[in-house]
Amino acid sequence: MIPPMRSLTAEEYVEAFKTFLDHSTEHQCMDEFNKEQMPNIMAGITRLFHCISHEAEHASLLLGDFLAGVDLKMIRILQAVHPGVSIDNEIVEPNPQHVAAYKELVNQTPDLQNVSFIWHQLTSLEYEQQVKEKGTHKKFDFIHMIQMLYRVEDIPNTIKFFHSCLDHHGKLLIIILSDSSGWASLWKKYRDCLPATDSGHYITCSGITEVLQRLGVEHRMYEFPSGWDITECFIEGDAVGSRMMDFLTGTKNFLGSAPPALRRRLQEALCQPECSSTREGRVIFSNNLSMIVVDS
Repeated sequence: MIPPMRSLTAEEYVEAFKTFLDHSTEHQCMDEFNKEQMPNIMAGITRLFHCISHEAEHASLLLGDFLAGVDLKMIRILQAVHPGVSIDNEIVEPNPQHVAAYKELVNQTPDLQNVSFIWHQLTSLEYEQQVKEKGTHKKFDFIHMIQMLYRVEDIPNTIKFFHSCLDHHGKLLIIILSDSSGWASLWKKYRDCLPATDSGHYITCSGITEVLQRLGVEHRMYEFPSGWDITECFIEGDAVGSRMMDFLTGTKNFLGSAPPALRRRLQEALCQPECSSTREGRVIFSNNLSMIVVDS
C-alpha cells in the first residue's frame, strides 16, 4: 500500500535543504549581490549603529549557520563602508540549535571588532509582540529578511512592522525567489496537487512588490541568476534525487508516495524551459533570486 502524501517535518526539511544547498548556486548568488550592490546600498545609510538579522519564521525554513555566514559577510561590508563605526547586531531566530551555531561561528571569527550581538530566540511574530508589549520600539539602520517570508502567516503586516523599525535613512533588504525562477512556474501549476504547507509558502517577488506598493514605500529591485542541478531527480532510485524532489515539493518521499501520474507530470514540468535548462547533459533548475531594497 502506498503511504499518503504528507509535508516535511522540520528535521526532514533541514536534510532536504542541505541537499539543495550542496547542488545549487544560492550562496554564490548572494555573494555576487553583496559584491556588486551592497557597498552602494550601505553607503546610503548615514550611521550604522543598529542592524537586525532576521532569520526564519520557522526553524525548518533556513539553516541557522547558513544565515549566520551571510549575515557576517554583510557586517564586513558595513565595516568596510563605514570603518570604525560600532555595530549592534540583533538576530531573531526561534531554533536554539541555530542560535548556538551562530554564536559558535562568531566565536571563531576574529575580525569582528566593534560588533556586538544580541540573540532573540523568537519567531518574527513573537518578537513583534514582545516589542509592542514592552513599548520599546527600537530603531534599526539595516534589517534583512533572507528567504524567510514564505513561512510568515501575515506577510503585509510583518513587512509593515519591520519597516516601521527602520531609522531615518535605514534600509530593509528582502531576498525572495524571482518571478523568473522555475519555482514560480512550478507553484502556479502544481501547488494544489501537493500537501498543504505553512501559510505564505507559495510567494515570489511580485507578491512582495505588490505589498510594498500598497504600503506606499519606495523600493528598488535587483535580480541575480542562480541555478540548481537537479539531474539526479530523474535517476531511478537515486537517494540524492529523492531528497531533491522532497525539497521541490515540500513532500516527504514524494517519489514513493505521489500518484504515478502526478510524479510523471511533475518530472516532465521540471524539464520545461520555464523551469530548467540543459547544460552539458545536466538539468539546471532556475533558482533566480530577487533582492528588494526598501527605503525607510
